Amino acid sequence: MASAAAADPLLPGEGSGRRPGPGFLPSSIRLKTSVWSELGGAVGDLGTYIPIVLALSLASHLDLGTTLIFTALYNFATGLLFGIPMPVQPMKSIAAVALSSAHLTVPQIMSAGLAVAAVLLFLGATGLMTCIYRLLPLPVVRGVQLSQGLSFAFTAVKYIRYVQDFSHSSSASTAAPRPLLGLDGLVLALAALLFIILATGSGDDEDVASDGTIRRRRSCSRVPAALIVFALGLLLCFVRDPSIVRGLRFGPAPLRIVKITWDDFKTGFWEGAVPQLPLSVLNSVIAVCKLSSDLFPERAELSPARVSVSVGLMNFVGCWFGAMPCCHGAGGLAGQYRFGGRSGASVVFLAVGKLALGLVFGNSFVTILGQFPIGILGVMLLFSGVELAMASRDMGTKEESFVMLICAGVSLTGSSAALGFISGIVLYLLLRVRDVDYRGLLGHWGAGRRQTGSKVGGDGDEDA
Repeated sequence: MASAAAADPLLPGEGSGRRPGPGFLPSSIRLKTSVWSELGGAVGDLGTYIPIVLALSLASHLDLGTTLIFTALYNFATGLLFGIPMPVQPMKSIAAVALSSAHLTVPQIMSAGLAVAAVLLFLGATGLMTCIYRLLPLPVVRGVQLSQGLSFAFTAVKYIRYVQDFSHSSSASTAAPRPLLGLDGLVLALAALLFIILATGSGDDEDVASDGTIRRRRSCSRVPAALIVFALGLLLCFVRDPSIVRGLRFGPAPLRIVKITWDDFKTGFWEGAVPQLPLSVLNSVIAVCKLSSDLFPERAELSPARVSVSVGLMNFVGCWFGAMPCCHGAGGLAGQYRFGGRSGASVVFLAVGKLALGLVFGNSFVTILGQFPIGILGVMLLFSGVELAMASRDMGTKEESFVMLICAGVSLTGSSAALGFISGIVLYLLLRVRDVDYRGLLGHWGAGRRQTGSKVGGDGDEDA
């Protein structure tokens, strides 16, 4: 039983290196570092989560309260099952289409989420996702990670430099530069940036003890920088507009089953699910599993099949009730790790916060998020993107770096992970074909032919 537990990524074994905790706590959510560090990691991916959910709530009338409650349940489940700060993030391609000129309705958004869930559940349940994961060349995976990380970083810089209008899109930068001073000014964002750098450095101020616990080399590294910055942002929401208190309504949003017609499903599938599927396979499953191995080498490797099934089951439950289609994401995992998340406790803490907000304020919480300083979100997103991009630094040869950079460049230029992935695969295969020793193959083939001919001639002489 012990060996089976060690090999199963969903059943952490005795040798997983976690600090002993209270006996009633599952080993997957026992702390590997301090509570403050895990709390800091809990808010590490909100730079991605908040802008998308806020934009969909304002522009597409997504029920924020329902989304908070269901994503809280997803966070609970993934924290308990995977034992790492596994993120739960909105499906970005579906959100982008919903906020574009196509402007998908809520039933169409949910249809797209259900379609993606069905495909990922099939790939995971049949084991095909594991086959895809094992066959993919590492430089191509690194190219996808690099492009996603840089994309997050570019978006973060836009959040910091320019005024945003999330009532139309999660990345709607206006032409107006962010004012220098003010409660959402450039000085505030730069101050948050400097504070996080001074507190966390490049993110490598850690040593792993023999028992697997995490020890900080510098005392300032123990400061939960992301948690402090996020708490400051929440406080400034009320300072910027004290009247938002009057807009709050207490109590959860009533749960309603979304009515989906056949026309809604067709529109959601072709316009939302089709562009989302490549991103979900590559970034939500493949890149997450690979990044998890990089960040947590002491753990058993995550099963791509189980991660795929996890995404499928989450959306098969939540989408029927109007919760935003969600997936896991390498960027979110990088962000939560960057700010201190080292175990499932990190996302469980986040789940408690989401559940409390969803149950207490429901959909009215959008009035608070609408005043959150976007420059601060940009700073948090910047560190998440850089952490994800740095996972690609292990390319050992020029050829591997060449494939990775071509894949990343095409992904960024075409704004399509699928296009970059195809380019990377084609380039990798061409380089393999180029390495084939054709003269040697022809020589072996000719020798085989001569040997076969000699054997046939010898058999003929014996018959005579």
